[in-house]
Amino acid sequence: MKKTSILYTTIPVLAALTLSACGQNATSLADAGDSYSKDNPVNVKVGISGTDSPEWDYIAEIASEEGIEVEIVRFNDYVQPNQALADGEIDANAFQTVSYFDHFIEEHNQDLSAIGSTVLAPMGLYSSKYESVDDIPDGAEITIDQEVTNQARNLMLLQEAGLLVLDDDFGVTSGQDQISDNPKNIQLTEIVAGNAPRIMEDVDASVINNGIAVDAKLSPTDNSIARESETATPYINIIAAQTADADNPILQRLVDIYQSDEVADFIVDEHAGARIPTAISLEQLNSYPR
Repeated sequence: MKKTSILYTTIPVLAALTLSACGQNATSLADAGDSYSKDNPVNVKVGISGTDSPEWDYIAEIASEEGIEVEIVRFNDYVQPNQALADGEIDANAFQTVSYFDHFIEEHNQDLSAIGSTVLAPMGLYSSKYESVDDIPDGAEITIDQEVTNQARNLMLLQEAGLLVLDDDFGVTSGQDQISDNPKNIQLTEIVAGNAPRIMEDVDASVINNGIAVDAKLSPTDNSIARESETATPYINIIAAQTADADNPILQRLVDIYQSDEVADFIVDEHAGARIPTAISLEQLNSYPR
């Protein structure tokens, strides 16, 4: 989706389905071909994470005017949306970064493809004890995500913040064994990402995913003491579909709507700059190292 950012929990739970402008007589995507209109609508099921809801509610309103009835399926983990897509329970999802997506489909051998970019949602380092990275003491405890691609991203942020030095060949699935220097003897504690805002009160700092931070009423722009910039490039979020549907004109129209100036303005206003609309070609997306 990509998500997203990246939220990972150990117990996948499918949240309640929310129907956005879903007509009673809409045709399913599989049966629609490329013919649809407001009088002959097509129903498209899109899986998202909870923090992506405002923009997809807005996209659903726009799409409905053209005859695309978007049925939003909300998940609260980062495993089930891809599994549901692979199983044909939804038509597309939008919740994950391209690096997470690549790792997931390789690990699970799923025939899915990215069909469009959406946003960058930079991760941040948060602390209830310190107002600056410079204030973090020797021996401080910082929580990081236990999930592989998230953990690599966390560690790259900590390097960017000047707290760690990583090996030159550190990549998006690298881990703590590729930390080459830890000048402040930072203690890194691996946790489930969704628990970070709560645990933050008991440690010196926590790296927190953008969407999780927003859900916890933390402002990525105002409350973080360090934030991704250079390291965020591999973490562009995407819309994904089954590879067989990658060129489906209805799904491609949803990508076009997401990447429109109208939706970009909405995202900037809704998230107060915490998400950066990022409309690039698939060729560009696939050219980034990850």
